[in-house]
Amino acid sequence: MARGFSCAFSFALNILAVAGAKEPAWNGHTTHGSTTPSAFTPYYVAPGTKSYDSSSPFVHYSGKWKESFSPGYVHNTIRSTSHPDATATFSFIGTGVEWFGNMGDRHGLADVYVDGKKLQTVDNYSATPLKQQRLFWKYDLPFGKHHMKVVNTGTRRDSKNKGLLDVDAFVVTYGTKTNRGQLASSNSSLPANMRGAMNLAESPSMVDTWTLEQKGSTGVHAMQLSIISPSHAIIVDKVEHNPLTIDGHPAWAALYNLNTHALKPLNVKSNSFCAGGTFLGNGTLINVGGNPVVEDHTAAADFGDVDGLQGVRIFEPCESDDASDCDIYENHSRIRMASPRWYNTVMRLQDGSAMIIGGSKKGGWINNATVNNPTVEYWPPKDIHGSNGLPVHLKFLEDTLNSNLFPIAFLLPDGKVFMAANQDAMIYDWENNKERRLPQIPNGVRVTYPMAGTGLLLPLSPDNGYTPEVLLCGGSTVDDTKPGYEISSQDPASAQCVRMVLNDSGISAGWQVEQMPEARTMPDSVLLPTGEILIVNGAGTGISGYGNVLHQVGASNADNPVFTPALYNPSAPSGQRFSSRGLPTSNIPRLYHSVATLTPDGDVMIAGSNPNLDRSEVKYGTEYRVEWFRPPYMRGERPEWVSKAPRLFDYGRSMQVEAKLQLGAVHGPDVKVALMDLGFVTHAVHANSRLVYLVTSLADDGKTLTISAPPNANIYPPGPGWLYLVVDGVSSKGMRILIGDGKGPKVDDAAWENMLSKTAVDQYEKEKGGKGDGSE
Repeated sequence: MARGFSCAFSFALNILAVAGAKEPAWNGHTTHGSTTPSAFTPYYVAPGTKSYDSSSPFVHYSGKWKESFSPGYVHNTIRSTSHPDATATFSFIGTGVEWFGNMGDRHGLADVYVDGKKLQTVDNYSATPLKQQRLFWKYDLPFGKHHMKVVNTGTRRDSKNKGLLDVDAFVVTYGTKTNRGQLASSNSSLPANMRGAMNLAESPSMVDTWTLEQKGSTGVHAMQLSIISPSHAIIVDKVEHNPLTIDGHPAWAALYNLNTHALKPLNVKSNSFCAGGTFLGNGTLINVGGNPVVEDHTAAADFGDVDGLQGVRIFEPCESDDASDCDIYENHSRIRMASPRWYNTVMRLQDGSAMIIGGSKKGGWINNATVNNPTVEYWPPKDIHGSNGLPVHLKFLEDTLNSNLFPIAFLLPDGKVFMAANQDAMIYDWENNKERRLPQIPNGVRVTYPMAGTGLLLPLSPDNGYTPEVLLCGGSTVDDTKPGYEISSQDPASAQCVRMVLNDSGISAGWQVEQMPEARTMPDSVLLPTGEILIVNGAGTGISGYGNVLHQVGASNADNPVFTPALYNPSAPSGQRFSSRGLPTSNIPRLYHSVATLTPDGDVMIAGSNPNLDRSEVKYGTEYRVEWFRPPYMRGERPEWVSKAPRLFDYGRSMQVEAKLQLGAVHGPDVKVALMDLGFVTHAVHANSRLVYLVTSLADDGKTLTISAPPNANIYPPGPGWLYLVVDGVSSKGMRILIGDGKGPKVDDAAWENMLSKTAVDQYEKEKGGKGDGSE
């Protein structure tokens, strides 16, 4: 169990040494009771919940049950039965319920009913005996009185009789009418200087109305999100008491079935708290960095996890509909980063490799010079600028302290990299290690953690020679040199958006400034195939993180959630680009640790929010509910892909694909093909998110499209993509394709071996004993 950290890291181009001096890096917080270690079992009574053990008068039993006593049971008691149709009934008032009990090789099947409706048949079998397991959970009930009934079937999965059933405890989520049952209001009641330029248009017609549906549960909190196949998204969290379990403990990651909403837990070995990620050129996903579990700061639980700070977690391409063979692979002795990184950004380059940017060497809150990691490194490791597989210093990441974690970065069509951090931006020529500083972001707005805004590379088009333009929205003007006790959850966020064309004339012209309908910190910006951008999530006041500032709401550093999305049309005239017309209002606060992404169907998946140390059910609690924002183009007829594209689509090639335009246009329909990278989303950073319109022509038969691949890897780096057919503003579903030759990035064996020889495995784990690591 990680207990502290007493080492100093020195990063240079040719050495990484571990020194013995202590670093006064901790500026987070400690919660009551967190210094008493306990086993990391699924049984957990989160703030805002209450436990009722098996002997509670609110639990009624019918049939034959046996009561047993042991310190291994909740409140030392448990009820068990092997008799068919034996029933345990529990009445409660709240919005959620969990049932805990044992699992083992004699345990069998049980039917669970809530309010008279059968919801699930629970299989309690386990080859290894397990105690205090979460056997069933339901969190999205309407506020009120409910009845839960557990019925023993008397059978086991092998069809043998006398399946055993246990009731150890029930845990009830209290909830309230307002946070679960009523539609929440937007923050438009805030003062005008915190709202931005509202566009309250007249009632929209059904033609341009979006829809909103709440359906599904992520099982693990959605801190990180990426679409991995036509049927699945991957969700990654930190070590905490999630309802989904694996190997007898809560899961930290899961695959979410986009069609059935089913979940498959993944076996993450190290703590992926605030990691980054990207796909490589061959379609492999890497998840990079994280944090230890540090019991005297971040958790009291003794899970025995591996330090995640240098972790590189491998998720190979997995296309199976049930994802049964999909999992994450880790081997820190051979596969790791050279340096510890927490809050790093990971970006795919034109050679199919990953650039890993910045972050902190230890956990904390606002970055500082003591823990700052002002470097980039590459994965797989490469020998560049004499680094021989070790990190490369980046002065930009020193000059942008303190608010410079999770930098915003995108590959540009000339092969260089745009970066923004704090109030600054630059273009980085990574192949020659040269920085070109850009004009500072106007009006004192900071755009990276913890004053988090969001950023996108606007759609690239052959019509203007793929001229790049970036958009940065939201953030905060809070002074990043202030201590937490001088910052408030009520400090206003920024409504500012700025954009810049990244050529000489555009840079000379500087940033164009406009205003969102409402101020937001921690927003998510989602590119649509139509070229529009949906801005969702976030707060009207405060900053990212938890447990640090004045006037916290629960533990949240932010308040006044923004519930109504905004739609941004980058091609509209300035002053007319934003609208909330036809956009539904959610009732779920989405604050720190929220995510959103475009899906293969063309709608927007929204999940997450957890500004807490562990799972919590008080304002603002941990969110597992999923929402689906569906654009107007998903109603009625849509264009369709009739024939499949080839698996690989290499640069400079063309292909013919049959499509059904289906919209009845008689003369000259507007036909576009959007190649999209849906990105890796975490902390308002949509790394690698990209839209490139491809050169396309429609044959005289009205159905055969000739589509040209991107001209080179700078326009779209090799790796997975999605093809959306857009006809007269209506998008098809996406079709998956792999851009490039399908090969992985080049491996420099000498650089890799040098990195391994000059670095230690899980350096944090070898330097335990001091006070040090991690909170938000």
